[in-house]
Amino acid sequence: MRISIAADHGGFALKQQIVPFLKELGHTVLDRGTNSESSVDYPDYAIFVVRDIVSGEAERGIVMCGTGLGISMAANRHKGVRAALVQSGEYAKLSREHNDANVLAMGGRFTSLDSAKEFITIFLETPFEGDRHVRRIKKIDTTEI
Repeated sequence: MRISIAADHGGFALKQQIVPFLKELGHTVLDRGTNSESSVDYPDYAIFVVRDIVSGEAERGIVMCGTGLGISMAANRHKGVRAALVQSGEYAKLSREHNDANVLAMGGRFTSLDSAKEFITIFLETPFEGDRHVRRIKKIDTTEI
């Protein structure tokens, strides 16, 4: 699977540990930065992953900032992106089964490497259930104010 990944300075350390893990699992990784712990703005990095998802360059994305909140909000502003801030394996599973999430968001300051590996594995392996959830996703993708 082609996976796009990006983080701001708050998620940089975790991203650096996740990239080799993804490669060990046999995935192609599009590392979109950041490449240091120097302060950067998370929306600037969310957009790299968003572009990869929307264009079809990547099948799934992973984004991280300090809490995962800001970068997930930035990613979710774009049609066709369903970013899920995950804090447990159950969240990762349900984000895929019920919401067909295509971007996993995590907090770099609040997620251990072992937890991140668990969430990622579940997120990448869990299929979308479809059925009644399809109409809800269509509403997410088409409802505007």
